[in-house]
Amino acid sequence: MSDAIKHECGIALVRLKRPLAYYQEVHGTPLWGLQRLYLLMEKQRNRGQDGAGLCVLRQGIAHGAQYLHRERQHGSSCLDRLWKHVHDDVARAQKIAKNADELKRLCPFLGEVHMGHLRYGTHGANGIDNCHPYLRPSNWPTRLLTVAGNFNLTNTDQLFDMLVQLGQHPTGEADTATVMEKIGHFLEEANEAILRQLDGRGLRGAALVEAIGNELDVAKVLRRSARAWDGGYLMAGIIGHGASFVLRDPSAIRPGFWYEDDEVVAVASERAALLTCFNLNPEAVREITPGHALIISHKGEAKEHEIVPRRERRSCTFERIYFSRGNDADIYRERKRLGAELAGPLAEAVEGDLAGTVISYVPNTAESAYYGLLEGLDAHLAVWMEREIIRLQAEGPLTPERLRPVLSARVWQEKAAHKDAKLRTFITGEDDRGDLVAHAYDVTRGILEPGKHNLAVIDDSIVRGTTLRQSIIRMLSRLGPKRLVILSSAPQIRYPDCYGIDMSELGKFVAFEAAVSLLRERGQARVLDDVYEACKAEEARAQQGGTPQDINHVKRVYAPFSDAEVSAKIAELVRPKDLTWNGTLTVVFQTVAGLRRAIPGHTGDWYFTGDYPTPGGYRVVNRAFINFMERRSGRAYERAAG
Repeated sequence: MSDAIKHECGIALVRLKRPLAYYQEVHGTPLWGLQRLYLLMEKQRNRGQDGAGLCVLRQGIAHGAQYLHRERQHGSSCLDRLWKHVHDDVARAQKIAKNADELKRLCPFLGEVHMGHLRYGTHGANGIDNCHPYLRPSNWPTRLLTVAGNFNLTNTDQLFDMLVQLGQHPTGEADTATVMEKIGHFLEEANEAILRQLDGRGLRGAALVEAIGNELDVAKVLRRSARAWDGGYLMAGIIGHGASFVLRDPSAIRPGFWYEDDEVVAVASERAALLTCFNLNPEAVREITPGHALIISHKGEAKEHEIVPRRERRSCTFERIYFSRGNDADIYRERKRLGAELAGPLAEAVEGDLAGTVISYVPNTAESAYYGLLEGLDAHLAVWMEREIIRLQAEGPLTPERLRPVLSARVWQEKAAHKDAKLRTFITGEDDRGDLVAHAYDVTRGILEPGKHNLAVIDDSIVRGTTLRQSIIRMLSRLGPKRLVILSSAPQIRYPDCYGIDMSELGKFVAFEAAVSLLRERGQARVLDDVYEACKAEEARAQQGGTPQDINHVKRVYAPFSDAEVSAKIAELVRPKDLTWNGTLTVVFQTVAGLRRAIPGHTGDWYFTGDYPTPGGYRVVNRAFINFMERRSGRAYERAAG
């Protein structure tokens, strides 16, 4: 993705089922579990740039010693710094410890339950306090809670008010803190109920803690906590006595996978991370059932439990298009199919002149779609060859001289653009930063004849169009193509996301900008006022206790125009006004139908279609339009200050 859109967060959980001495004997190191966590986090490094954190729970630690240890880092190289700290601590303990049990006692990072988090903040500050895991401390192990997740909830304000009604005084309104307090509240209630049941049995000390842990129903706690959540989430947590859980939203918006054998239970946000870490076949990894929690008891027994009723499956397509690593075989094939879907539209855009068109890609994340585009063009070329041979045969004998131009036709592929990963623009002020941004990509000069040949480059998605306007088109135009075609393997992004992606403001979408421009140019600006009034009326009805309606009024902004009209306007908007190149610029987007053919199992396409999987999505899109009209910035689902 050439535009600067932040990724989804990632989680990893490793639960050992044997004593550390077992891993020393079988795998040659008591650090085996910690190493699995390291690998799972490294293999999901793409999911965290703002912060990283981990926590380790040690069972059976003597009273007075810390049994759960948390470490977090934020900012540049956060993951590297996190693991250096862990390595240094382990190395110090290894110099003293004589065996695995002593090493566990001396090192807080060696235990039975390991949880890691990679943060790619979608909004707000990126300080250490915003990094997961979050901790709700307690001297009672069965009440201590730590939580980490990949999620956004659309109704944080409602959940906040629920906490207030429960008698709490919440000190933070972020969805992570709110969720943790909600779980924590019902965890406290469950503990109190168990204590009342155990009253009179004379249990004290470790026996009492063990009895509470045996009776604690984690699934019931999660059911009471999650019944009002609206959003997409993969939520992991550890309770101090050793139980852990990973809860997935009922629409399967956010991904989550797990693996179990007789040594370990492991969870990750991406299947490929588990496959690599444990050297598995894809069939060995299970998807966490939507609306279910994988609960691992304090004894290491893993089982899925239904927490909230399953809804229609609406798994996020952006996970497949861009966020997840492409070494998952299914994702790789899907991205190739996305590229192949664009072969026909590209041939149309260059008016059939494929022989005179250089095919390339930008940025590197579009490489898989590029391979699919080439395969699609090869198939298109094969059909052309067949027709040409039939035509030649009808006109006379098929001599080598007549066949050679047909049989030698190939798709013309080149590496036209290179991202300069080392280029930084902080050495200049904001006013003249644009010139440096324009050099973020380098071009390969001399690969085409200026004014004669075409150039087509594929991107995985176009969100804001900023990088196209400031950098890519400027650089590619220096090659002097007759036609420049920008292909997007994703459809036009028209609506905000509210389930985890940093796409929350309508005014920043180039497709929305194009539709608004078209309305104003064609004397239809009244549509904007009508939509604004409808969105305001919808909010007023909800505030007065009326039944919310799942209506996306913003669809009316796009209704007067075809996809082609919006694409043509986008091409006009992203073309720099001061560009001296006089060639033709065309922007071609994937169709929604093509998206669904390429990725049939993932129908979470609300940012393309405006059809949201939860009621909160409709509230958010309408509020986002109100914010646009009132020139307010920020997320459309954050609590208003007051």
